[in-house]
Amino acid sequence: MNDTTTVMSLILGIGILVTLLMVVFLRKNKKEAKKGETNYRAFFIMGAAFLPTGIAMMLAYFLTELPFEIGLPLVALGLIYLIIGLVNRDKWKKTT
Repeated sequence: MNDTTTVMSLILGIGILVTLLMVVFLRKNKKEAKKGETNYRAFFIMGAAFLPTGIAMMLAYFLTELPFEIGLPLVALGLIYLIIGLVNRDKWKKTT
């Protein structure tokens, strides 16, 4: 048997095992979980983190050989999350 075939089979087996464990864990938590409110402030914070990261990755295109398109999904997610968070600003949970 080839060495790469053995390694790939091992990785595939581990992946299947992890997937099965995740399914069992998620089904167990789904039964016990209670429905809560959406934390729109968390959307705003994630957007505030993703947007500058995406812009920095897009600017890194000019300095390195990093593809320009790598930063586009982060910029898009950042903008979407910021908009969701700001539109629902009145529903932000107050933290003390």
